Amino acid sequence: MRFKAIFKKFNLSLFYIMYLFGYTVIAIDLNFEKNFGNIRMKNSARGRVDPFIVMDVMEAARQISKLGHEVIHLEVGQPGTGAPTLAKEKVINGLSDSTMGYTVALGIPELREKIADLYWRWYKIKVDPERIIVTPGSSGSFILAFTGLFDVGDTVGIGSPGYPSYRQILKALSLNTCAIKTTSDNKFQPIATDIKDKNLDGLLIASPANPTGSMLNKDELEGLMEACDQKQTVFISDEIYHGIEYDTRAVSALEISDDCFVINSFSKYFSMTGWRLGWIVVPYDYIRQFERLAQNLFICAPHISQVAALGALDSHDELNQNLGTYRANRALLIEQLPKIGFKKFAPPDGAFYFYIDVSDYTDNSLNFCKAILEEVRVAITPGIDFDPDRGLETVRLSYACSTPDLKKGLSRLDNFMSKYRL
Repeated sequence: MRFKAIFKKFNLSLFYIMYLFGYTVIAIDLNFEKNFGNIRMKNSARGRVDPFIVMDVMEAARQISKLGHEVIHLEVGQPGTGAPTLAKEKVINGLSDSTMGYTVALGIPELREKIADLYWRWYKIKVDPERIIVTPGSSGSFILAFTGLFDVGDTVGIGSPGYPSYRQILKALSLNTCAIKTTSDNKFQPIATDIKDKNLDGLLIASPANPTGSMLNKDELEGLMEACDQKQTVFISDEIYHGIEYDTRAVSALEISDDCFVINSFSKYFSMTGWRLGWIVVPYDYIRQFERLAQNLFICAPHISQVAALGALDSHDELNQNLGTYRANRALLIEQLPKIGFKKFAPPDGAFYFYIDVSDYTDNSLNFCKAILEEVRVAITPGIDFDPDRGLETVRLSYACSTPDLKKGLSRLDNFMSKYRL
């Protein structure tokens, strides 16, 4: 009672004081509402997004590295190379010539013109630079698209498995996600009949896709776009892995119609993940609305990254060397994965991922990947990140690293899988 009197005199909460001293108190709190009621902060429902699990895996790998262990990173979709040489030279020169202040919200005009040139070089299509909006990463483009095109409660269809942040950005903007369960028969890509009976305000596709690396051919892409047009469904094409293709060239939605929204990035083909720079191509009628959103949400994309991108767009030879590494890594995995025990996969058409069925070995890919990281120091990503319903039986392996690192990682994975060959 002496303690109680002291706490009352000083207007303290017994519950929290005794917790600090390590006691267990069930229901004693003299002044909790008075002391703490006015500082309890609201936590929004739309802010309760799921973690981006690959980033959690990356952090777990970092913690192991801190202990002095070498970790082979096959989890994150990040090129093992840095920004191209010309990009870095542009930055060095730019830092001495410019204060690197704000740019206009739509992006440096010269950069938008060079991006437009890229569409002619890759697809032989003419894109007006006025339709190109430079953003802080492709994530900025998704935020612009989702806020500029949809209202609270609208529904956007996405393929499952698919890039996890689609779902979480949509949720944070109070939009609904319709997960379209794709199948291996259709290369884990949505097809026109998948949306026939769905009431969608928008459809977002990715080709090449993450996590499967599969691509839509022109007929398949055209079929989806026509189905969306008939249902007045907004069509958004994620093309951030364009340029990283193997046997056939990726098709841009802009080759079929201008009535779509196309998103791309400097992260993957251009090897500039940490520079956070992307772009979106919009129809003419949407330019001003998207510009107003960009002004208020971002002001502009990082000036220094835009300068670097000017050099990256001229780095064809160096970037094609990177593509040669991905091609060699892909061939190595096609050969070695079945020998290790990973036999259920489809070789990717593009990007730098293998999406592998591991149901013969586990029904919990989270624990499976955790064990691989802890036992043999190789980081890979559980499929649950990409498919909440079926992903506990799959994993994603990235081969964007150097070939020597990939060989070392495969050797370690072989050691881990030896227990299943007994």
